[in-house]
Amino acid sequence: MILLSVLLVLMVAAAWLGCAGFARLRAPLDRLHCVAFVNASAGLCLTVAAFVADGASARSLKILLILLASLAAGAVQSHAVARALVYRAGHPKQDDA
Repeated sequence: MILLSVLLVLMVAAAWLGCAGFARLRAPLDRLHCVAFVNASAGLCLTVAAFVADGASARSLKILLILLASLAAGAVQSHAVARALVYRAGHPKQDDA
C-alpha cells in the first residue's frame, strides 16, 4: 500500500507546512489562511486514504461527512474570527447593505 503511505506522508507534510506558515506570517488575518489550509489539505488526504484503504465502506463515508462538516464549520469559524480580529483592531464597521 504505497499510495496509502504517500497520502499519510502528504497529510503530515501539509500539517507541518501549515505550522511553518503560521509561525512565519505576522498578521493574525494571514494566519487564518494557514489554519484553513491544514484543515482542507490534511482532511482531504485522510479522506482519500480512508477510501484507498477500505473502499466505499461505512467508515470512509463517515470520514467524508466529517470532512465536509469540518470544511463548512471551518469556513464559518474563520469568518467569525476574522470579523472579531477586525473589530478588535478598531477598524470602522462596514455596512452589510
